[in-house]
Amino acid sequence: MALQKEELSKNLLLSQAHIWNHIFSFIKSMSLKCAIELEIPDIINCHGSPMLLSELVEALAIKEERTQSVYRLMRILVHFGFFVKQSVSTTKGCDEEEGEGYLLTPASRMLLKEGPLSIRPFLLAMLDPILMDPWQNMSKCLQNDNVNAFHTTHDGMSLWDLAGQEPRLNQFFNEAMASDARLVISVVLERRGPVFHGLDSIVDVGGGTGTVAKAIVKAFPDISCVSFDLPHVVNGLVGSKNLTYVSGDMFEAIPNANAVLLKWILHDWNDEECKKILKNCRQAIPCKEDGGKLVIVDMVRKVDEDDDELIKTNQLFFDILMMTCLTGKERSEKEWAKLFLDVGFSDYKITPILGVRSLIEVYP
Repeated sequence: MALQKEELSKNLLLSQAHIWNHIFSFIKSMSLKCAIELEIPDIINCHGSPMLLSELVEALAIKEERTQSVYRLMRILVHFGFFVKQSVSTTKGCDEEEGEGYLLTPASRMLLKEGPLSIRPFLLAMLDPILMDPWQNMSKCLQNDNVNAFHTTHDGMSLWDLAGQEPRLNQFFNEAMASDARLVISVVLERRGPVFHGLDSIVDVGGGTGTVAKAIVKAFPDISCVSFDLPHVVNGLVGSKNLTYVSGDMFEAIPNANAVLLKWILHDWNDEECKKILKNCRQAIPCKEDGGKLVIVDMVRKVDEDDDELIKTNQLFFDILMMTCLTGKERSEKEWAKLFLDVGFSDYKITPILGVRSLIEVYP
């Protein structure tokens, strides 16, 4: 009986700890956001060697009384793998002392302000109050007739409607998507560049400010590329010899080309909305025999128990993000295949080279 009571107490405490871990998960995000807003990764990177806490506090130009607060912030970020500590010798007068200095990790290097593949804008966008506030209304949304929690929070407006009216949202969202695009297209070009071989023209649907299109035409100067997006996104952008910006609505029509590219677009929309987009893609490209195809970069949700836990967790996170802020979802291969076949495509090929996401080639 005593052993049973002891086991019960142990399970209760473990369950409490499990719940606490989820209650306070937001502290990880907010601590990281704080460090990025203070530009701590950039300060340590510019220092060029392990940076002592006192040096970091001085570089941050904050009051010395905040030293312990900075230490505690760095302690949790070291715990979660964003920084590491390394022993360092310091000289004060005639004495040499041992201390610990902070260094970057591969993760924090991806958050440098001027990093070529920085995802800093994506972090700041996803943690902006405009996109965070809807999470407070998830339960309310499930109990009313609003499309999603974003509609509930922002007076019935969709993310796209609000971006068209709110310049700040439009800017940080475009910057976030561009930062992700730089990383994704660099991997695609390095590992699956042949996907673009033999093409004369590509339309990047939802291409934003043209990050992907610019990378493609740089790698393949013989390809003409169109970055196609809503007017408030592309108005005022200037193209080049083989890059053109075109405004329009993908639900109405898509410019003709050898291939259509949809990077991280379809997961934003429900099945019926996706079918409209896919039908317009089908009409915009030639038959398979003439080289026509659709190239998709998106998630293919894992369903096997032995799949990578980090990938599965991130895909679940994004699925709930789509439910909360948009109308879409993350799809399994079976769900993708049904969409393709329902609108008249004949075949597809999935290449899982993008971590959480995959490269999908779809043929008429």
